[in-house]
Amino acid sequence: MPQLFSARPWRALLLGLCVLLAACSERSEDWSLYNVRGHLPDLQFKLAGAGGKTVSSDDMRGKAVLLFFGYASCPDICPTTMAQLSAVVQQLGDQADRVRIVFVSVDPHRDTPDMLQAYVDAFNKQAVGLTGTEKQIADLARRYRVAYQIEKPRPGDAPDTYEVTHSRGVYIFDGRGKARLLASDTDSVAAVTGDLKRLLASAD
Repeated sequence: MPQLFSARPWRALLLGLCVLLAACSERSEDWSLYNVRGHLPDLQFKLAGAGGKTVSSDDMRGKAVLLFFGYASCPDICPTTMAQLSAVVQQLGDQADRVRIVFVSVDPHRDTPDMLQAYVDAFNKQAVGLTGTEKQIADLARRYRVAYQIEKPRPGDAPDTYEVTHSRGVYIFDGRGKARLLASDTDSVAAVTGDLKRLLASAD
């Protein structure tokens, strides 16, 4: 199984994310999360979705997007984050339809679009599971300074038995596709919900 990032780019991407967080670490009084406005590019992607459909960022116009990178067989970070994001959406009540969780797999070798959609459906029926080619995923990860690595199978293991490591963080975009907030794994459901409500209110 090929490594998508060698050790050096992997460290560089992690460093880039740390620099970004350091630049935004002084959280303003307006937001509980990291304010990344002006620090990250607009939402832009074109990936494979369930049922053979191609899903792009244009399909998300008018919706606030919670973008998260992971993989379906992730044992802890991904299911925990998906459960928390689902709780956030549920707490939005009537505004929930204005938000979409977008889960992008960094493990395209094992995660098919249909499998991903079934995975996210288990958490939230309005969530979207997407994947793509190695290059598509790598390009999108670099765009948002996401670090990930696919390890080679250990000697004697099956070809599809390997570990995947990836950075954490939920990227929040407004209805115009502008990067606005970044939630870390230490932010509470209440904090994310509160900031998301403010973001939605500012779009009214």
